[in-house]
Amino acid sequence: MSFFMVIKLLLSHLFIALNIYEAHSTEFTVKNNCGYKIWAATQTGTGPQIPTGFELPPKASNTLTVTPPWSGRLWARTQCSGPSGALVCNTGDCTTGKIECNSPGGKPPASLVEYTLAGADQKDFYDISLVDGFNVPVSVQPTGPNCPTTSCSSNVNSACPNELALRGDDGAVIGCRSACTVFQQPQYCCTGSYGSPTTCRPTNYSMIFKKQCPQAYSYAYDDSSGIFTCPTGGNYVITFCP
Repeated sequence: MSFFMVIKLLLSHLFIALNIYEAHSTEFTVKNNCGYKIWAATQTGTGPQIPTGFELPPKASNTLTVTPPWSGRLWARTQCSGPSGALVCNTGDCTTGKIECNSPGGKPPASLVEYTLAGADQKDFYDISLVDGFNVPVSVQPTGPNCPTTSCSSNVNSACPNELALRGDDGAVIGCRSACTVFQQPQYCCTGSYGSPTTCRPTNYSMIFKKQCPQAYSYAYDDSSGIFTCPTGGNYVITFCP
């Protein structure tokens, strides 16, 4: 084989590889449909790092490109402010003092969108989790065919019991904390002797979240109604306050 044919063959393989790479990228379009500004945050578990935080005024959106395989979570920070550029948020705070999150996660309560892209059987797995509590409604809408939308569109704060309620300076409920966060008891945290699907069962508190948002995780082992799947390769629209 001539030198030029070898180069042509290598370029052909490179072109195919680049096309495969591009075809398998996933776009997260994050929308703020709330009537107030939010500060979106992300946390990567496995896979390439993506932007960890950005500001979204009402009706604004931002698109993130993710290369599978990837796992991680997204959430909204609310009521953020701070002197000299330091950012402190009343819900979902990253404790970094910056728009970029760059931390292990958000401070509860926060409504979480969780992903595993290109997981088992080349499927995406996604869910909305209220295991760390609730701060804003959120929905996940895949663009791929035969992929279900999941949503927590109810304002759980309006149904939050006093003992779980996180209140702002004006006394209004701005978040609903999980019973695990508040009481630190194994039966609420699914730890110790309650650390399995057979021993950790729904509680009166987790059922409050489940009643408001039936498609969302309400406690750690709420797998039967909380996880959704889609063939790898599609994109997703994540809307806060759908």
